[in-house]
Amino acid sequence: MSTRQLLADPRARRYLAGQTLSLVGDSAMWLACGIWIKELTGSDGAAGLTFLFFTAPALLAPLAGLLADRLPRRRLLLVANLAGAAILLPLLAVRGPEHVPLIYAVMLLYGCLNLVIEPAQSALLVTLFPGELLGSANALLRTVRESLRLLAPLAGAGLYALYGGAAVAVLDLATFVGAAVLLLTLRGPDPAPERPERTGGVLRHWAGEVTAGFRHLGGHPLLRRVALATAVLALVLGFAESTGYAVVDRGLHRSPEFLGVLQAAQGLGALLGGLGSAAAVRRFGEIRVAAAAFLAWAAGAGLATIPLLGVVLVGRVSSGTGLTVMAIALLTLLQRSTPDRLQGRVYAGFEVTTTVPQTASIALGAYLIGVLDYRVLLLTEAAVVAVAALLLLRANRYAVPVAAAPAPPVGASADPGEAGSGHDGGHDDRARAGARRPAGAAPSARS
Repeated sequence: MSTRQLLADPRARRYLAGQTLSLVGDSAMWLACGIWIKELTGSDGAAGLTFLFFTAPALLAPLAGLLADRLPRRRLLLVANLAGAAILLPLLAVRGPEHVPLIYAVMLLYGCLNLVIEPAQSALLVTLFPGELLGSANALLRTVRESLRLLAPLAGAGLYALYGGAAVAVLDLATFVGAAVLLLTLRGPDPAPERPERTGGVLRHWAGEVTAGFRHLGGHPLLRRVALATAVLALVLGFAESTGYAVVDRGLHRSPEFLGVLQAAQGLGALLGGLGSAAAVRRFGEIRVAAAAFLAWAAGAGLATIPLLGVVLVGRVSSGTGLTVMAIALLTLLQRSTPDRLQGRVYAGFEVTTTVPQTASIALGAYLIGVLDYRVLLLTEAAVVAVAALLLLRANRYAVPVAAAPAPPVGASADPGEAGSGHDGGHDDRARAGARRPAGAAPSARS
């Protein structure tokens, strides 16, 4: 299905309008909070802590996924958006350095809210779109996200410069309210996912419910291998946080600000990847497309070792394309291979299995860049990512064609097993995943 066919659905247009509002507000707020704290304290470290407070609740992701699997998703997102508007209100009282802890507290709550919103959004499209629109929906949402990522921070910085941090908070607050209003216009059923029968004691039951997403990933022959390959990729993905500065300084002999040019080139690649990914997934399947995307990222890392501006820019475009395409392909596969009642927890579980090694790789890269030539890190990154691509291709024998995944009636559970039972890795996954209901959404959005 094409993007034109997707946009012919009025529900899709409302959803995408809410997505756009969300991304404008989030991107503007992110940059403004860092600038705000920097201006209030004069400290780079204090400004950098903004991100720490936002990511601190990450280990609670499985609980947030469980919440998304126990409540009607649209109503949950509606309440979450209204809560987001309320969370931002204290920022209107910030006046001086003594109020910096208030900004940190707001960002901590913002991070908790984001944990709930992302898995609920990924599962919401279960009731919005038929399965054949899944790839196009994910690709379009990601393209919107990457487009706004280039523009919204500049708008937020400009608004902050003109009117201050409170004005950016008001903008973000308005986008939360706008997203909530658009959610109210999405007519149709909004059933709560099916709950399994309770077995055993209370603690054992809830422990089983919280870890059901991890067990689904571990027991599903295809997703288990995909999670392993993605974790291998994540082990070196964080190197890019440190090698980017070295490429600019040691390789191209430019000032650190020139990194913005490389980021723009990567953003261009992200846009190109978003525009072409849906057609590629329909033709070749998620696994082959994701493996090719891994190799595109590896090629970008390799090209960055050549100290020629044109070559480095081509590499950045390749990396941006690869990162976006892999995100779209893997998200589509994850949604298509997961029953409705587990959508939130599987999404959260996959995020944890990839975020933890990526965070570790950021710290490792920051240390290694001081003791090794940056080109060694880049070539190591390229080699490890190529290995991850090969692991993905080996998993392709378990893949199910997109056309083989019919959507069951709204609210029906596509898997007869219980959330606490896990899956037998010896079963034929092709028959099992083909009976599961597809869903879809893009990460980091509200409605």
